[in-house]
Amino acid sequence: MDNTAKSYRMVCLMAGVFFVTVSSTRADVVSNWSSTANNILIAAKVPLGGYSSRGIAIVQAAVYEAVNAITKRYPPDRIKLDPAPGASVEAAIAAANRATLLKLAPSQQAAIDKAYQAALSAIGDGPAKTAGVTVGEQAAAAILALRANDGADAPESYRPHTTAGVYVPTNIPILSHWPQRKPWLIASADQFRPGPPPNLTSDLWARDYHEIKTLGAKNSATRTAAQTDSARFWEGPASTLYLPVVLSVTTLAGREVTQNARLLAVTTAALDDAGIAVMEAKYQYHFWRPITAIRNGDADGNDATERDASWIPFIETPPHPEYPCAHCILAATVGTLVAEPFHRTSTHLLLISWRNRG
Repeated sequence: MDNTAKSYRMVCLMAGVFFVTVSSTRADVVSNWSSTANNILIAAKVPLGGYSSRGIAIVQAAVYEAVNAITKRYPPDRIKLDPAPGASVEAAIAAANRATLLKLAPSQQAAIDKAYQAALSAIGDGPAKTAGVTVGEQAAAAILALRANDGADAPESYRPHTTAGVYVPTNIPILSHWPQRKPWLIASADQFRPGPPPNLTSDLWARDYHEIKTLGAKNSATRTAAQTDSARFWEGPASTLYLPVVLSVTTLAGREVTQNARLLAVTTAALDDAGIAVMEAKYQYHFWRPITAIRNGDADGNDATERDASWIPFIETPPHPEYPCAHCILAATVGTLVAEPFHRTSTHLLLISWRNRG
């Protein structure tokens, strides 16, 4: 848990650096729009946590394709666009954001149009502005078409584990159909499936059991203030935890708009894929949550785990299986990709996958 507290402080520090930097330096239009889009998706309360990660990935993919079609900094990726010479990058970014967000979060049309009109009003009228809007809308339409049948809208069909006539809690777990989604970059949802959780009769299981039972209890007498703050921090939506860290890289000296569009597109797509992979493993192993395990500690076959019949967790239990740890995997994904300005191999390989997965 000491390492968790350190990680919490580090993420807070990085987020703090981001906000200070943005307030003192003009961040480019891609970064500004990324924050706006994320806030709009959160405000829309799109169904289930995973949908917001899919949404921001769609937005950033469209933005990157539009920007790169104009600047031609990198070889064309999934779609081919041919904007008019001199097309406005700023107008393209605004149009790509608006078109994708209207599809993903129609309830937020007023906020979307307000941001869009504010962006366009800062761009002089003329052919460049018109051409930029056109290529942004084209990029959005192409990316939305690519993801239209990715499985996100498939009917949820989770089957509760029970025997006929026996009561079980009736809240349906979320994202059980996520393993069937089409990934952005990885070959399949199970490509990187981790090994199984600890054996219930092992010393490792007993150690972890007692750590969570003691420190994770709602009224724990041993959890420190730092550990409590850390738990509350990680309870937040994934996009509010990780996007500021990615955006902090976009403010580094020497960065330009296409680089930032690419970094945001690849990182958000990888995060969405990480979510797909996490859910595939979770529903493969179907491992019990601490509240179930600790209230059944006398039934796991391990003499070292004593049951607590009324144990309650500090943070409300999420409605999906326990293993593997989603935040661990998402954080590792972001941590790998934000190192791109210093170690470019990871993003280069992902971009190759991006092109090949078209």
